[in-house]
Amino acid sequence: MTAEPAGRAPEGDGGTGAPDGKRGAGAPDGRSGTGAPGGTARLPGGFVVALNRHTRVIDGGRALLGGFPTRLVRLTPRARPLLADDRTVRVRDAASGVLADRLLDNGMAYPVVHDLPQNPDPRHTFVVPVHERAAQLDRLLTSIGPGQRVVVVDDGSRHADDIEDTAVKHGAQLVVLERNMGPAAARNAGLRLVRTPYVVFVDSDIVLPPETVPVLLRHFTDPKVGMAVPRITGLPTAAATGWIGRYEAARSSLDLGRDPAAVRPGTPVSWASTACSVARVDAMADGFDAAMRVGEDVDLCWRLIEDGWRVRYEPSVRAEHEHRVRFTDWMLRKAAYGTGAHPLAERHPELIAPAVLAPWAGALSLALLAQRRWSLPVAGAVCGITTVRIARKLKGADHPVRLATRLTANGAVSALSQTGALLTRHWWPLAAVGCAVSPRIRRAVAVASVADVALEYRPGEVGLDPLRYAAARRLDDLAYGTGVWLSALKGRSTAALRPRLGSGKGASG
Repeated sequence: MTAEPAGRAPEGDGGTGAPDGKRGAGAPDGRSGTGAPGGTARLPGGFVVALNRHTRVIDGGRALLGGFPTRLVRLTPRARPLLADDRTVRVRDAASGVLADRLLDNGMAYPVVHDLPQNPDPRHTFVVPVHERAAQLDRLLTSIGPGQRVVVVDDGSRHADDIEDTAVKHGAQLVVLERNMGPAAARNAGLRLVRTPYVVFVDSDIVLPPETVPVLLRHFTDPKVGMAVPRITGLPTAAATGWIGRYEAARSSLDLGRDPAAVRPGTPVSWASTACSVARVDAMADGFDAAMRVGEDVDLCWRLIEDGWRVRYEPSVRAEHEHRVRFTDWMLRKAAYGTGAHPLAERHPELIAPAVLAPWAGALSLALLAQRRWSLPVAGAVCGITTVRIARKLKGADHPVRLATRLTANGAVSALSQTGALLTRHWWPLAAVGCAVSPRIRRAVAVASVADVALEYRPGEVGLDPLRYAAARRLDDLAYGTGVWLSALKGRSTAALRPRLGSGKGASG
């Protein structure tokens, strides 16, 4: 072996991503599994991975600390020279291939996509679900360009002639569904006609830069990759210059950030939108779950991962999405995202939770929420004990106490951030009632409301003043939380509302 895991540290990074759910549709049988990558699959020669910014090289290059959940990996003498000074590993032989593969599995590294080998068979077919929106479809197909294999699936449009004229104009194959079945069912109808190794799902409200798909296809030189997605950014339009449009440009639910990552429950990127995605057809089997009209993309990602496939998020390329920027449309869409929580809880009960906290992190949050004289001493004791426990697990590393203190501090910030999200987002109806009767809850909600804006607001990146950004943030939480509660009430279950204690995999909603 080229690397020796030294065990997990108690999660100092106990946070999870937030599957905000999206429009949905699914597989003909609703629950068909996907294929699985071969167990002997190996990374090809020339494949390059780089340590992500969360991974620390410690002990003079003898060990790595990072990943999700946080773990210590000791490098054998044979493995140490394979890690270059620029924090990359290039696959040249079996040993470097094993090391690169393990770093990807542990969430410590990402493929350097522009240095990857060219895909030997990049043939692909675009599948475009559309309902009405002939003008947007024309804009998308123009951005895709001529000479491409394109299947347009008209999902029961009333103005079907406009969709047909647009598809014919661009030389696309047209499939017409007699009634509206939802984007996932429409994608499945297109998928059944694909005869290429890869399928590109792209929604009609997307504009696709020419480099996006070719770059994403490079990820599939890793035989374990089943799907790759770009960064979803806002499409510049006149309507997007308003305050909601500027908020969405800074904090869209579909934008997963600047860092390349593995999409995996229990990590900062716990799901990915299929508004634009490239998938290996062999991994898709029957495709999306047609019973889901919201959250089907989250479900697909998680099923692929459960079947052993990797899903990669690649922010170096993008797809431009026409965000909803009219106030009513925006609020309704945010609430619709929330309604995917209960269907996901039914299908993935072990993954869906509004917060995932290690036991010590839960105790820390409860102590501070109590706001008693003993709260700070107890919180300090919890952090102190946790630091000692982590330091023991890091025994043998240089400066274990310093590393343990850093991990504990990161875990505390994550725990308090998740607790704040419970108060202002997932549990806001309960928090609102509590505010009416309890000064302590009022203080906790006020602190949570200000803290998340203070942590997220970047004056140079957000085209809004802090007050309007804060107002949009709270409305976003209000709408999404309402959707979660509506789905829970409809399903007569609190599964999507219950946080979970433990260090296992999970994804908040």
